[in-house]
Amino acid sequence: MPQHASNTLICRDCDGFATVAITTGTRHRDGTRVTVRVACPTCHGTGHTAPATDIAHMGR
Repeated sequence: MPQHASNTLICRDCDGFATVAITTGTRHRDGTRVTVRVACPTCHGTGHTAPATDIAHMGR
């Protein structure tokens, strides 16, 4: 069954996956890996962007 799009637009840079965890290669004393969380710089970690019509209403 097809999914219907909501009113919010998915970020074109991260495709909605706004935050990722990247391993640094080193490990903690208990053996778990050290990770760094990074948010998408375009949508600031929300996964959605403003429609272009909202941005274009500047000026007259």
